[in-house]
Amino acid sequence: MAGVGVGGGRSSYDVGRLVRELRAQLRGSVGDDARSRALYAADGSNYRAVPDLVVVPADQADLAAAVALVAAAGAPVTLRGGGTSMAGNAIGGVVIDASRHVNRILSLDVERRTAVVEPGVVLTDLLAAARPHGLAFGADPSSASRATLGGMIANNACGAHSVAWGTTADNLRSLDTVLADGTFLTLDTGAFAAIGGAGVGARPSGADSGFGARPDARAGGLAPSGPRSAGAPPGAWDALAAVRAELAARPGREGDLHRQLQALVDSNELIIRRRFGQFTRQISGYALHRLLPENGYDVARLLCGSEGGFAATLQATVALTPVPPAKVLCVLGFGDSISSADCVPVVLRHGPLTMESINSDLVERLPSEVRDAAIQAGLPAGRAWLLVEMGGVDETSAARAAQRMLEELRDGSPATATLVTDPRAQSVLWRCRTDAAGLATRRADGAEAWGGWEDAAVPPERLGAYLRGLDELLARHGLSGASYGHFGEGCMHMRIDFDLLSRSGLATYRTFVEQATDLVVSLGGSVSGEHGDGRARSELLERMYGADGVRLLGELKRIWDPAGVMNPGMIVDPPPVDAAIRHDGPAKDRKLLTVFAYGNDNHDFAQAQRRCVGIGKCRQSSGGVMCPSYQVTREELHSTRGRAHLLWEMLEGDLVTDGWKSTEVRDALDLCLSCKGCQSDCPVNVDMATYKAEFTHHHYARRPWARPLSHWSMGWLPLWSRFASHAPRLVNRLAGLPLAKRLGGIAPERAIPAFAEQTFTAWFRGREVRQGSRGKVVLWPDTLTDHLAPEIGRAAVEVLEAAGYEVVIPAKPVCCGLTWISTGQLGTAKNVIERSLAVLAPFLAAGTPIVGLEPSCTAALRQDAPDLLENNHLAAAAAASTYTFAEFLQQSGWQPPQVGGEALVQPHCHQHAVLGFDADRAVMRAAGIDAVVPDAGCCGLAGNFGFEPDHYELSQAVGERVLLPAVRAADASTQVLADGFSCRTQIAHGTDRRPLHLAQLLAAALEAPGRTQ
Repeated sequence: MAGVGVGGGRSSYDVGRLVRELRAQLRGSVGDDARSRALYAADGSNYRAVPDLVVVPADQADLAAAVALVAAAGAPVTLRGGGTSMAGNAIGGVVIDASRHVNRILSLDVERRTAVVEPGVVLTDLLAAARPHGLAFGADPSSASRATLGGMIANNACGAHSVAWGTTADNLRSLDTVLADGTFLTLDTGAFAAIGGAGVGARPSGADSGFGARPDARAGGLAPSGPRSAGAPPGAWDALAAVRAELAARPGREGDLHRQLQALVDSNELIIRRRFGQFTRQISGYALHRLLPENGYDVARLLCGSEGGFAATLQATVALTPVPPAKVLCVLGFGDSISSADCVPVVLRHGPLTMESINSDLVERLPSEVRDAAIQAGLPAGRAWLLVEMGGVDETSAARAAQRMLEELRDGSPATATLVTDPRAQSVLWRCRTDAAGLATRRADGAEAWGGWEDAAVPPERLGAYLRGLDELLARHGLSGASYGHFGEGCMHMRIDFDLLSRSGLATYRTFVEQATDLVVSLGGSVSGEHGDGRARSELLERMYGADGVRLLGELKRIWDPAGVMNPGMIVDPPPVDAAIRHDGPAKDRKLLTVFAYGNDNHDFAQAQRRCVGIGKCRQSSGGVMCPSYQVTREELHSTRGRAHLLWEMLEGDLVTDGWKSTEVRDALDLCLSCKGCQSDCPVNVDMATYKAEFTHHHYARRPWARPLSHWSMGWLPLWSRFASHAPRLVNRLAGLPLAKRLGGIAPERAIPAFAEQTFTAWFRGREVRQGSRGKVVLWPDTLTDHLAPEIGRAAVEVLEAAGYEVVIPAKPVCCGLTWISTGQLGTAKNVIERSLAVLAPFLAAGTPIVGLEPSCTAALRQDAPDLLENNHLAAAAAASTYTFAEFLQQSGWQPPQVGGEALVQPHCHQHAVLGFDADRAVMRAAGIDAVVPDAGCCGLAGNFGFEPDHYELSQAVGERVLLPAVRAADASTQVLADGFSCRTQIAHGTDRRPLHLAQLLAAALEAPGRTQ
C-alpha cells in the first residue's frame, strides 16, 4: 500500500513494509488501524489529514530510530506533542507522538537556572518542578496544561509573559536533535553566549523590581539593530569567525550543514536583515535572522519555529526565569478593543510582566458563576479589558509600579481600573483569559466561529491601526469575531464566524485571509505571531516575504532536509490555505435521527461534534474533573478530544465506516466515566456523557443480547430495587455470592451495597405528617436514597422540617431515569421520566419546589430530562423547580445549626458540571464548617462504571490519584462529606472512613429533643 502525500496525492513508499520495519525495531507502538489513524487525523486547527501510521516511541532512542526509519522509507515525518496546534502542522504522513513516553524532566539545576527536558514534557509539569525554587519557564501559553516543550520549540510558542520573559527561543539554551538521515546533532544557543559575550542588548522589564529582564527577542547575544560592527565587544567578530570556522570544519553531515548555512547567510545578509526578525512576534517563516553575525550565528534558535521541518528534538536545555516574589494585577476597562490597543505603548513604558486582552463577547459567554466571580474579583466596567501584571520584590513595590502606570494612564486614557492583590481573585480573572480560545468558538447567539485568522501580530505601537483596519475588513465581508490576545506584543487571537461548510463560504474565507495578510504586511506585521504557519498560513508567506524571501526559506529547508520528508508542506511548498478543511466533508450533511434534542447545537448531532476544536484542555495532566480516564492512562484515545474525534470520523464515514455500529467508537467510549466533567471544564462545553448515551443507545438498538450484563443489572437498578424491598435480607445474601456478581456483570472485587430493610418511602409514609409554616416541599425519593441509604432521606426530612417546611413525597414511585440514560437505554429512560412527571404534575401545577438529595438524579431532572423530552412542558417545569439540598436551604434564608470543625468534601461530578457547588459552600460556611475540597475530580466509581469488571482497575486508579489518599490523610476529627452515593461508596471501599451526606451532618447538630432517627 502506498502512503498519502501532504496534498492528498499518493506517495511512493510502502506503508506495509514500513509498519513491519518499525515493529521489528521499535519498542513503542505502531498503529495502522482505523482507530489510531482517526485519533490523529485532526489537531487544534480547521484541517483534517488522515495519517498513514501513528508511532508512539517508548523513549528517546525509539524516537530517534522512528524518525530515521520513517525518513529512510521516504515517508513524511510528522512530529507531534500535545496536538494543540491551531495551524494544522501536526497532522498527516507518519505521526510520531512524543507526548506519551518521551516526557521526562531529566534534570533541574537551580543554581544555573536551567532544566533538561524531553520533548513530551508538559509545560505545567515543568512549572510545577520549578515553582518550589522560585523559578518558571518564561514562555507560558494558555495551553500550558497540555502543551509540550517539543511542540513549543517547534512553533516558538510565546504566551502571556513573553513581553517580559521572551519566547521559547529566548529561553532555549541547547538542543539535542536527530536529522532525517539519522545524524545526531547538539546545538548550543548563540556563539557569542558560548564565548562570554551575551547580555548586550538586554532590555529591562518587571517595573522597578529587577525581575523579568530578558535578552531582546532578536538577539542571541548582541544588539540586533545593525550590521556586524554595531555594539560588539572588542574582538567579538574575530571570535565569531573562529567559532564559525570550527563548526564548518567538523566532519561529515554536521560540517557540511554548517558550511551550507554559512554560505546561505553570507550571500543573503541584506535581505535577511531587512525582512526577518523585525519585531519580537514575527514568528512566520524560519528565523533566518538568528544566523546573522550580530545575532551570534544561533543555529539552535533557528530551529525554534521551524515546525519540525528541519530535525526532531530529542531533548532540550531550557533557561528558567526567577519569578517575582509579589505580583499585582491591574485590570483596565475600556469601551472597545481599539481604545485598549491605543494604550499599549503607555503601559509598555512601565515594564509589565504581561499585558493580555479580553472583550465582552468572551466574558458574556463565561459560566454565570465564573462571570459573577470575576466581577466580584475586580473586573471593572467596560467592553474590553487589559489584564496587566506587575511584579516586585514585595507587594508594596509591585503596587507602586502599578500606581505609576495608572497615574500616566489617567492623564489621557478613557480606562477604568482595578488593582487586584489577592492571588485567588487574580486567578479568577485570569480564567477569563485562559478559557478564551474555547469560548470564542461560539458567538453569543450560538453560531459557530473558527480559527484561521487567529494569530497575526504587528508591532505594538501599530496595534490600534491594525484593529481599525481589521474591523473594516470584517464588516466588508459580513463577518464578526471575538478577540483576545497578547496586546503587549501586538499579537491578537480571534475566532471568526467563517462559513467553512460551503463552497461560497470557503471562497470568502480565502479572500478574507489574503486581504487580512496584506493589511498586516502593510503595518510591518507577521501573519503568525505565535501558533506557527502550518496549513493555515504557509501559502500566505509570499505576500509577506516576497518571492525572494520565500526562495530563501526553500533553500534553508533543502539544506536541512534534502529529501523533503520532515513535515513537508509546512512553510515551504505548502498546500492551499482552503484545502483539507475538516468541516467541509460528508459529516456536515449527515442529519442523524437522535433521541437527545441537542437544542444548543441547532438540533444537529454533527454540529454538536463540531464543538470539539481540538484545543485539548481535556489532556491536562492534573486538576479539574475532566477527563478522569485520561488523567490515569494519558492515552489520546481516552481523552475527551480523542473520543470526539472518533465520533466525528464516524460521521465522515471514510475511515470509521460502520456508523452507530462502530467498534472503534464503542471502544473509545468504553472508558468514559460519563462524569460530565467535560461539559463544564471544556471551554466549548463538549458533553461526552450525553454523546456516549446517544451512541450506546443506537449501537445496541435491536441487539439486546449484545449489551453488557451490567446494563441489565445496574441499568435496571430502580426496578430491581423495588423487588428487593420485599425481601432485602435474602437479596443481600444472594447478591454477595460470586455467581450473582458474575451474572450481574459486577467486578468480584466490589462489595455490593446492601439494600435497606426499611426503605425511606416506607418510613416516611409510616410517620406522622408535620405541618410547616413556610409551605410544602417535595423531597425527591431517588432510588439510591430510598433503597440503599434511607438514613439520608430521614436526616433531610429532619433538617427541612427544622427549617419550617412541610415535607411531602410523591404518591407513587418516581425515577429520573439516570441508570437507563447512562447505559444508553434511552427509550426506557424517556418512558420512566414521562411516568414520573405525570406523578409530579400536581406539585408542578402548585409551584411546589422539588429537593433532590442525590446530585446525579437532581442533575438528570435539571438537564437530561428536558433534553430527552424537549417539548414536554412538565419536563421544563420540573427542571425549573428542582433544587439541590444546599440550594434550597440557601435560598430559604434558614440559619443552619453551628456544626463547626473541618470537613473534607468530595463534590459529585454531575453537581460540578450541571448544578454548581457554591450553595454547598455557603451552607457549610453558615454552619461554621471549614470545607476543604481537594482537587480530586471524579471519585472513579461513577455509577455502574466502577462496578464493571473491565473498569475496576481504572476506577480504583482514578480514586487513588487524589481522593482516596486525601481521605486517608485526613485527621480523625475531620468529617468526610460526599453527597453522591457513588462517591461515598468509593470512599468506603477504598478507606476505613464512612462519609456522610450534608443532610446528616446538619441533622446531627440539631437539638437532640424530639429528633426522629
